[in-house]
Amino acid sequence: MKQDFYEILGISKSADAAAIKKAYRKKAIEFHPDKNPGNKEAEENFKKAAEAYEVLSDPQKKAKYDQFGHQAFDGAGGFGGGSMNMDDIFSQFGDIFGSAFGAGFGGFGGGNSGPRRVKGSNLRIKVKMTLEEIANGVEKKVKVKRKVQAKGVHYKTCPTCNGQGQVMRVTNTILGRMQSATTCHTCGGSGQVLESKPKDADAQGMIMVDETVSIKIPAGVVDGMQLKVSNKGNDAPGSNSIPGDLIVAIEEVEHEFLKREGENLHLDLYISFPEAVLGVTRDIDAVNGKVRIKLEEGIQSGKILRLKGKGIPSINGYGNGDLLVHVNVWTPKNLNKEQKQFFEKSVTEDNFIPKPEKSEKSFFEKVKDMFS
Repeated sequence: MKQDFYEILGISKSADAAAIKKAYRKKAIEFHPDKNPGNKEAEENFKKAAEAYEVLSDPQKKAKYDQFGHQAFDGAGGFGGGSMNMDDIFSQFGDIFGSAFGAGFGGFGGGNSGPRRVKGSNLRIKVKMTLEEIANGVEKKVKVKRKVQAKGVHYKTCPTCNGQGQVMRVTNTILGRMQSATTCHTCGGSGQVLESKPKDADAQGMIMVDETVSIKIPAGVVDGMQLKVSNKGNDAPGSNSIPGDLIVAIEEVEHEFLKREGENLHLDLYISFPEAVLGVTRDIDAVNGKVRIKLEEGIQSGKILRLKGKGIPSINGYGNGDLLVHVNVWTPKNLNKEQKQFFEKSVTEDNFIPKPEKSEKSFFEKVKDMFS
């Protein structure tokens, strides 16, 4: 089981953004490769801290993690405990460390000098899922249009910053001459500019392609949840760039008969008056196939049958929800003469007079039980 993100950073769930950032900086400096050369355990802890910060520093991702745990991100090849390499981490979070390691993290933008890796823009798509797919998990293949670097494109060292990604500026102040570094406006910090490109490429050396992407979606996702497929967004210019991500939003398709409430499912089952009197066996459709249920003689309208474990799996791995079958006795609206006479004779018969038992729950008690 993956380690809790809050535990990795040594903070509580109530920690604010500043506390999260401070805790990550402390852990990352502690386990930084420069301080622990050749130490694989330290490198792994460094990656874990980056993974935790990548989620907890983003309010939306943090909210999803607090609600769904690791499953909110693991299902579509997200950060995934080290799926980013060290360069990715330095590129995204290097600015947090300031000058803790002098010239920066191996020239990837961690300190005051060196080019930074440019990341391409993210792509966003919606994927529709049926209740059956949600209940079982599914691997979907989708076509996306993404920008990639054209074959034959070449980049050269930026003449403005000489490949450093930054330019130094000196200003005169009342305290004396101050020197500061700013991101190079020519190359955007990558240290490279376009040298040559094919005719079909755009001004940045990119072309648009159709690509089929495989997305593994875990069981139990909910409508509106977002999953991430790393490196399947748009490419960025430069030989040292990394692609963006593909953000997948889940859209739940409404089922014809089943209604979802969290991990539980509800089904309205209508039976005839004779079936209610005599009892009946019915086959009903659940998300994992047909289920046979037996309704006893004299079953009352409003009875709720709870089928344990026949609902939606918990995305956090806490088991399955239940399928609640709501029994509704259908009262006929049109009777022929013979049928009408039968019921007219039965109105005063003892068996047809309502006699609710003390064990029979009221409507409000049933509603309370259903939501408890």
